[in-house]
Amino acid sequence: MKSTLMAGGLLFAMAATATAQEATPAIDVLKQVSCGCCGGWVVAMQEAGFTVNVQDVSGEELYAAKEASGFSDDLWACHTASVAGYTVEGHVPAREITRLLEEGPEALGIATPGMPTGSPGMEYGNEREAFDVVLVNLDQSQQIFASYPGN
Repeated sequence: MKSTLMAGGLLFAMAATATAQEATPAIDVLKQVSCGCCGGWVVAMQEAGFTVNVQDVSGEELYAAKEASGFSDDLWACHTASVAGYTVEGHVPAREITRLLEEGPEALGIATPGMPTGSPGMEYGNEREAFDVVLVNLDQSQQIFASYPGN
């Protein structure tokens, strides 16, 4: 009886873990193999609970993906990702990806333009540049989705 209860509890825990993993869609990342800060961003997303699939691509392939995203080039950064039909460009914090998925706006996705110091993957000591996360609407118009202060 005791082992049956323990096995049932283990199965319940495994099912709950699988459900939680299924509830959070995987992030697919395109990056160049030589980019270390992209690897830092991937680790930050994994630490936030996301499953991350990384594909190292050529510069031409990455550029083509950026063009296909519908994002203007002023929003581009070093890596391009996709999650649940949205594009995620650059060093976007996990909190904003989670918010995007929860709110589900009709949009192309979100971006952190450039490579601001202090954003995920771009940490250097306690330095932090102010930066915005930009929502790109279906018509390619932009609005601020979140702002992060500098120090």
